[in-house]
Amino acid sequence: MSQIFSDETHRNLLSRIPQCTGREVAEWLRTVDEGPAFFRFEEKVSWLRGEHQLAYGHAKAIIHEHDLRRAARKLL
Repeated sequence: MSQIFSDETHRNLLSRIPQCTGREVAEWLRTVDEGPAFFRFEEKVSWLRGEHQLAYGHAKAIIHEHDLRRAARKLL
C-alpha cells in the first residue's frame, strides 16, 4: 500500500467526498470492489480518476480507505 496522507487529512478528504462527488464513500468502496482487479495502489487510483473523473486526492483517499477496510476484514 502506498503512503498516503496523515490520518487527519485522510479523514477530512473522506468527509468531503460526498459533497464533491455526489456519492457516499460506501458507494465508492462498492465501485472499487466491483471494478477491475488491479494489484497496485496507483493503478487503482488511476482507474478511478480516469473512469469516474475524480480528483487525485479523492481517488487516493477512496483507495486507501478501501485497502484499510479490506485489511481489517482479514484480521477478523
